Amino acid sequence: MMKTEIINNDMPSVKEVCKFLSEYAAELLGCGATCIRIEKNVARMADKWQTKVQMTIMPRHVHLTVWNMDGQHSYSTIECVRHRNISFDVNSRLSRLSWAVADGRTGFTEAVEELKRQTEVKPYNEWLVLLLVSLANASFCRLFGGDITAMLIVFMCTLFGYRLKQVLLAYKTDVRFVFLCAAFFSSVIGTAGYLPGIPTHTPSIALGTSVLYLIPGIPYINSVNDLIDGHYIMAFCRLADAAILTGCLSIGFCGGQILMGIEWF
Repeated sequence: MMKTEIINNDMPSVKEVCKFLSEYAAELLGCGATCIRIEKNVARMADKWQTKVQMTIMPRHVHLTVWNMDGQHSYSTIECVRHRNISFDVNSRLSRLSWAVADGRTGFTEAVEELKRQTEVKPYNEWLVLLLVSLANASFCRLFGGDITAMLIVFMCTLFGYRLKQVLLAYKTDVRFVFLCAAFFSSVIGTAGYLPGIPTHTPSIALGTSVLYLIPGIPYINSVNDLIDGHYIMAFCRLADAAILTGCLSIGFCGGQILMGIEWF
């Protein structure tokens, strides 16, 4: 629920602006935005409401201070990050909200209500996502030279592995354990190309691409982006999180090969 108290739609108080912007920044960080995007969006709206803002972005919280233009009054708050699945949709919606405020098309009252609506948007249909992810990973198999049978094997690996991931995450299972289990499950299915009678000439490609859907590419990209922009703490934390997930993925992948007796060399 939103905690911002609405008093004046046209010119909110320093306290109102601070509480709204901290909630906005926490939501944006939680859906996978880079630090530079958060800073620009927040500064854009703060300038419209005739305030100055200073913000510190950390992995689990956002520390934000807002002053009025003459620097005589200020308000500070620390907001916990709303961890959610990475969502380019929510990211784009919140960015559009900042431009609507900056352009004068949305007042403070409407901005508060719009933030609440955008963050309560239901995720995409999980079955549709499951199908599209499976097709995408099968396409990766083809991109790396896999034949039709290998693509079918990868499709099934992703279909069952990603579904396992969805179920485990729905039960609030630790994400590291989820990656390990999904990679193990997919790699076991991915060894089907080595079975006698399976008409494929690229079983190694099928096995190698069976877990590509688990690669945490966005955290890796965001860590580099934050590093370039000078947000070294966030860059390191995002890189560490991505590396840990990659390690869990690798353990599950190797475990599946060992179980099925696949030679590594």
